[in-house]
Amino acid sequence: MSGASHNFDRRRAVALQSALEAASAPVMRILNRALAGREVSEAEGEALFSAQGPDREAIYKTADTLRERANGDAVSFVVNRNINFTNICYMGCRFCGFAKRSEEAGAEWLSVEQVVARAQEAWDRGGTEVCIQGGLHPRMSGTYYRELVLGIKAALPDMHIHAFSPFEVWYGAAKTKMSYTDFLTDLKDCGLGSMPGTAAEILDTEVRQQLTKNKLSAEQWVEIIKTAHRVGIPTTATIMYGHVDGPAHWAAHIALLRDIQKETGGFTELVPLSFVHTESPLYTASPETVRPGPTVDEVDLMHAVSRIMLHGHIDNIQVSWTKLGAERAVQMLSRGANDLGGTLMNESISRSAGAAHGQEITALEMVQMIRSADRLPVRRNTIYHTVDVFRDHDPEELAPLVARDGAAPLDFLDMFPVREPVQ
Repeated sequence: MSGASHNFDRRRAVALQSALEAASAPVMRILNRALAGREVSEAEGEALFSAQGPDREAIYKTADTLRERANGDAVSFVVNRNINFTNICYMGCRFCGFAKRSEEAGAEWLSVEQVVARAQEAWDRGGTEVCIQGGLHPRMSGTYYRELVLGIKAALPDMHIHAFSPFEVWYGAAKTKMSYTDFLTDLKDCGLGSMPGTAAEILDTEVRQQLTKNKLSAEQWVEIIKTAHRVGIPTTATIMYGHVDGPAHWAAHIALLRDIQKETGGFTELVPLSFVHTESPLYTASPETVRPGPTVDEVDLMHAVSRIMLHGHIDNIQVSWTKLGAERAVQMLSRGANDLGGTLMNESISRSAGAAHGQEITALEMVQMIRSADRLPVRRNTIYHTVDVFRDHDPEELAPLVARDGAAPLDFLDMFPVREPVQ
């Protein structure tokens, strides 16, 4: 270890100890046990989510320490494209600003050929993954999902397909009258590589009644996720927070994800998703009872406490730049996060709910964001195998595929001044 690295590690240790000493006795005890490798209980997690004052800084320093133990100073990202194949959906989820009726202006349903063409564009720009999700179109056949996978694999056999939330699996299995096991096994045989663990929202019946009328219950979500893991399809895990929920719900949700991971080992990462309220029907209809998204402190705590509760079980905590924006996403790298997700190229679900952030961050921009936090940029594939380490070089510079609502690319780099790679 170099002298500079040794001094840096010592400063980290001193800062952690100072923060712990300033914390309340109950929180300090929880954090010391976590640092010693002991599991944080659901009740202890709720206490951490409810922390105030100096306790919060101790939580952040602990999360950052556990992040460094699990991941070193590498921060990863994947070059991918989001393809939302339809925004037509009749499920009526109250938080969703994405769904449209088929007769509405802006309603869209892509053919298999159109989806394949967008996947080809992603491949030509260096993408290794397409993330495919869509609404539950009433006229969609249950075989449409397999047709998408087969179409992409026929054109791009080496493209990783990360697709179909548990809600879509529930819908496709119902349409085809297949069991979850048979439906998912068929998709895997067709070429499905992994699944997004979205539609989790909050895994609590009372909350889900308010969000989705419990159309996909927490029990069904868990069953589908476990089935995917059993047939060999890894998934992400998610939590959507900041609406009608609170610390008790968050701690229970994270503890349940941890229990699933202990049983299956199939989660690749946790992605906290902050509720975007601006165009959400849930908020616009009931602003007096629904919160306008999480507070600044709640965003910080969600990433940090998740890291602490999941340490040793799910060791990749991803920050969603589409929800938080680039600057805020970088701040989460000191709150336990070690991954910035994907370049996306397109992303319409968050924007439909009123998110103000762009639809693409290029690989070069990702690298500049990561270097601005004094971390090592690493390009990964979907399942966290390293593709490239940008220690002494940069990715190819590309013009954005999708215009950023008139904003010039330099607007982004003004936030993160270019840092040369280490020679």
